[in-house]
Amino acid sequence: MYIELAVALGLGVVVALVFLKKRRKSVLKAHDGWWGVGACPQGPEDDSIRPFRVETTSEEIEDLHRRLDQTRSFPSLEDSQFNYGFNSKYLEKVVSYWRNDFNWRKQVDKLNKYPHFKTKIEGIDIHYIHVKPKSLAEGTRAVPLMIVHGWPGSFYEFYGMIPLLTEPSSPDDITFEIICPSIPGYGFSEAPHKKGFDSVCAAHIFNKLMKRLGFNQYYVQGGDWGSLITTNMAQLEPNAVKGLHINFAPPSKGGLLIMLSILFGRRFPKLFGFTEHDVKRLFPTMEKLVVDRIRETGYLHIQATKPDTAGRGLNDSPVGLAAYILEKFSTWTDPEFKNLEDGGLERKFSLDDLLTNVMIYWTSGSIISSMRFYKENFSKGLNQPHAKLPVYVPTGVASFPNELTHSPKSWVTPKYYKLKTYTPMARGGHFAAMEEPQLLAEDVQNFVKIVEKREKK
Repeated sequence: MYIELAVALGLGVVVALVFLKKRRKSVLKAHDGWWGVGACPQGPEDDSIRPFRVETTSEEIEDLHRRLDQTRSFPSLEDSQFNYGFNSKYLEKVVSYWRNDFNWRKQVDKLNKYPHFKTKIEGIDIHYIHVKPKSLAEGTRAVPLMIVHGWPGSFYEFYGMIPLLTEPSSPDDITFEIICPSIPGYGFSEAPHKKGFDSVCAAHIFNKLMKRLGFNQYYVQGGDWGSLITTNMAQLEPNAVKGLHINFAPPSKGGLLIMLSILFGRRFPKLFGFTEHDVKRLFPTMEKLVVDRIRETGYLHIQATKPDTAGRGLNDSPVGLAAYILEKFSTWTDPEFKNLEDGGLERKFSLDDLLTNVMIYWTSGSIISSMRFYKENFSKGLNQPHAKLPVYVPTGVASFPNELTHSPKSWVTPKYYKLKTYTPMARGGHFAAMEEPQLLAEDVQNFVKIVEKREKK
């Protein structure tokens, strides 16, 4: 007992020293780039903003149907469910629905329910939707909020959440003005034509976009790659980004506190502020932090090394593309779904919504360039400046229980110095905006109210 008490006391001193360590403010630096074709032209950049509409043609749909008709199926192993990847029997059902019942023209109309625009920044066209509130109470103003998707998602992930933010039901809620871009190389944003376009480059462009739209201060929100891009936005422009809200917060680097919590957190959970859920997600360490991650990161190794090779096949086969993308919407939503014949996909999403996201990749031909984003970020190593720099702007974290990587509050605090909210969410996984739009919107509301001082913490 005395030995354990001494160990706990010693660890407490070390943890306190980590937290009390002098914090010196540093701002992330970024330089203007040129990601267009060829050399950067002389003269000022065209900063015009052009309306954009998603469109389709009979030829595009006929080509899709022809490829669906000519797909070659291959049987899954008996009793394998989704443990080997997308189950072939259920894939046949998805393909049949896609071919015979899915109405792409109807979904295109749905995509166009919000205003779309394009503008050229650093040589490439940036696509975004811009949704202003339909009405505002007298004496109030809309709060600008940029929301950023990840892979293999798209701007469409936010369609269920946008009206909850721009048309809140309660008069006490904040009304937002939403800017939702496509990451360059995703969907309808042009892909970079040069090597090296990483999250910091995307963040630099998105900060430029907000300034071009006339916003001097704004909030940002993101998950998956969107969480890193918005974090970088806050690191680059801490005076412009009023607040950062993320629903994916993996540790950017290991530190003494994290190492100690891994070694001793199971035995002394309260010392590190661990909850029962934290302990469940982190221990036993080898299984939860090593084996489970290896099982689910094969795609990452491919995309971080040779994305063009695998991407070429996906860009040519709509069925292959759907299997590759939708398998992530199964396992990343709930890891237990891999034990179901249908991957649990329709428990959380509709096939119309899932296939609309796939169609954004298919019709734009963007799967290869979206996969390259992994290569550009990981090829520079894991010790990039943004990984070592903290975030000084007010931050909120929504921690969903089935998220791919779980980060306890004590792991988040060293990175995000002004952590205003850390919310253990009631349910949900990686694609939170699409799966649980109400929960995520409520957490965004709560966070921004605290920063705006409209509600006590």
